[in-house]
Amino acid sequence: MDLGLRGAAVCVAGGSRGIGRAVAELAAAEGARVAVLGRDADALADTASRLRELGAPDALGHPCELADPGAVTAAFAGLAERWGRLNALVNVAGPATQRVRWYEIPDEDWYGCFTVGTLAAVRTMRAALPLLRAADWARIVNLGAMSTRHPSAQRAAYTAAKAALVMVTKQVSMDLADEDILVNVVSPGAVLTERLRGRLAADVETDVDAGDPRAVMSWVGAHSGFAAQTGRIGLPGQIATLVAYLASPANGYVTGAHVNADGGSLFGV
Repeated sequence: MDLGLRGAAVCVAGGSRGIGRAVAELAAAEGARVAVLGRDADALADTASRLRELGAPDALGHPCELADPGAVTAAFAGLAERWGRLNALVNVAGPATQRVRWYEIPDEDWYGCFTVGTLAAVRTMRAALPLLRAADWARIVNLGAMSTRHPSAQRAAYTAAKAALVMVTKQVSMDLADEDILVNVVSPGAVLTERLRGRLAADVETDVDAGDPRAVMSWVGAHSGFAAQTGRIGLPGQIATLVAYLASPANGYVTGAHVNADGGSLFGV
């Protein structure tokens, strides 16, 4: 499917790994110019090189601490000078999860979760807005989390920050709707990212094959209580396909939506 991204200017905040990198790679393969923001300079350089190989006419990895408002402002000032406009902003970066009870999470971790999980996206959207308005079409997609709809006793700060992001996204979508800047949230379920692979490798009591999506989903279910109805773990590219559609001109009428990408769940039953 041609998403209409050829020649578009796309920015992925948190795009050097996992779902973010998959989104950036898909946009590059569609012929978009792609900027990736993140903290790891080596990972960013590797990502930008790969994006060029995939066909991006322009690709850059921009080191940016998304928790630093000044760094975010500077990053988008650079994009303004380089491209002058922005068609799509995708916010993927999220905070670390705390696998403890809510009362065991110190204040600094609560603040950290909201800074990275909510405020970072607010800052990128605010800094990107003049560039989005300068484009002939514009989209924003923020990454939420399935835990906002299927919570557990753990991950309290992470889930609260992502839930706040969902509401902020809805409010931004309402504010920008009459400018035809479409704004949505995608909430993935369990996805086989590098972080999850690391957890799997660190579990000395299991010999689950990371290449077996059903075995990995079974392991996730045993550790989190969440089970996808498909019976298999999601892959970053599968989430990226949905994100890229919502971030493209092929999406002409979806805004203010909160879309699950979780392999099927009990939400809404």
